[in-house]
Amino acid sequence: MEKLLTDNCDARTVSTAALAFVGDAVFGLLAREKLCCTHSLPASKPHSSVVSVVRCEAQARAVEHIMPDLSEEEKAVFLRGRNSHSSHVPKKSAVADYRMATGLEALFGYIYLKGEIERLRELFGKVWDILEGEKK
Repeated sequence: MEKLLTDNCDARTVSTAALAFVGDAVFGLLAREKLCCTHSLPASKPHSSVVSVVRCEAQARAVEHIMPDLSEEEKAVFLRGRNSHSSHVPKKSAVADYRMATGLEALFGYIYLKGEIERLRELFGKVWDILEGEKK
């Protein structure tokens, strides 16, 4: 897989909010694809299954496990995302979890915009394995 659009984009100059915005979509797409291709779910089930993976609490837990695997550049992007200030935190979410999830989404957006799709797959695979392991 390559980037969906071929626009030149220097991911280093994209705002943290924009990285998280793109990363949220990329992470959601990866989760939906994984569920559709690996699970036989009735029509009513995919949405709730995806929500369990993309919710900020799950993403925050997964970040702790993948941190040692991140390069210094990736850690810096994650920290930029985590430390960015948001005017809105979902009601049922802890601020710390929301910030960790924003950092993860910024990281996924950054990696995607850099065109490092194989790295994106690798990190998502680790996150998926962690979250799937928790269900067992």
